[in-house]
Amino acid sequence: MSNESVLAYLLLGSNLGDRAALLAQARARLATTAGAIVAESGIYETAAWGREDQPAFLNQALAVRTVLSPEELLTACLSTEQAAGRERREHWGSRTLDVDILFFGPGIIATPTLSVPHPRLAERRFALVPLAEIAGSLVHPQLGETMATLLARCSDPLPVRLWTAE
Repeated sequence: MSNESVLAYLLLGSNLGDRAALLAQARARLATTAGAIVAESGIYETAAWGREDQPAFLNQALAVRTVLSPEELLTACLSTEQAAGRERREHWGSRTLDVDILFFGPGIIATPTLSVPHPRLAERRFALVPLAEIAGSLVHPQLGETMATLLARCSDPLPVRLWTAE
């Protein structure tokens, strides 16, 4: 841990079990393990990306003020997934919880275990919609464009709808 805080953006996703409750549990756990949640988007529902033969996802973006290193934040995200019963059986498969680090401050991180900004962010409407809601003017450090612009240019055809509890 360092003494300096960084603003990180995370994306939560769930398509198994009580999706909304799993997102709520993840927010509570991350608030105690990762840092202060300073902004959270609405919750959005979308068809699964990559493998469409699975239940729809709920997604939510969070802005977290953290003093953790990128690796420590990744550990907090992975332990949050594990606490929610996440099992990694297949690439892009169904999951109780997914917690991705989209951005970590203005930095670019490329290690064997972590790529930040998230490498496929600009291709994924389900990530851009909630992120643009809370950070539309955030500039992607590699692409040089804001989240709002990336969303406007995104060619992902999957609809993303604001979710309301039924």
